[in-house]
Amino acid sequence: MKSLPSAGLLFPSRMRDPPHFGTRQYARIHAGWVEEFGLDPAYCGTHSMRRTKVTLIYRRTKNLRAVQLLLGHAKLEATVRHLGIEVEVALEIAEQTEV
Repeated sequence: MKSLPSAGLLFPSRMRDPPHFGTRQYARIHAGWVEEFGLDPAYCGTHSMRRTKVTLIYRRTKNLRAVQLLLGHAKLEATVRHLGIEVEVALEIAEQTEV
C-alpha cells in the first residue's frame, strides 16, 4: 500500500508509518467528539454520520444517482439499502431523474 505524503494530510499520525491514522483511531476521535456533545457514541458512529449526510441530500433532492456517486456504490440497490427506502419507490424516482 502506497503512503500519502504526510504534509498533505489533515490529521497526520505522530506514531505510525504510514503517516496517516487508521479507521480505529478515527473512530476513537469521533467517539470523543460525540461524548463532548453529551451524546452516546453507540448511537452516533462514523457510519451513521455518513448515512445521515446522504439521507439529508436524498430527502432534499430525491436524486438517487447523486447519492450513489457520493457513497461510491456500484449498484443502485446498495444505495437503496443504505438509505432504507423501498425499492419500488427508488426505481420510480431513478427513472424520473435524468443524469
